[in-house]
Amino acid sequence: MISDWYEQRSLVITSNLEFSQWNRIFVDARLTAALVDRVIHHAHILSFTGDSYRVRSALSNHQS
Repeated sequence: MISDWYEQRSLVITSNLEFSQWNRIFVDARLTAALVDRVIHHAHILSFTGDSYRVRSALSNHQS
């Protein structure tokens, strides 16, 4: 899908893993490198840090 959509369509990917850790999902290192190369070419990468809203909400609901 990513190869087919490369430079043709928009794609949104969300992940808790840094690109360097994508080998956990895509075991082949060359495949992972090619995938990341296509994903980040022309990309707008948004990186969020800090506490997760979902975790914070779940913990506050659990304590009530």
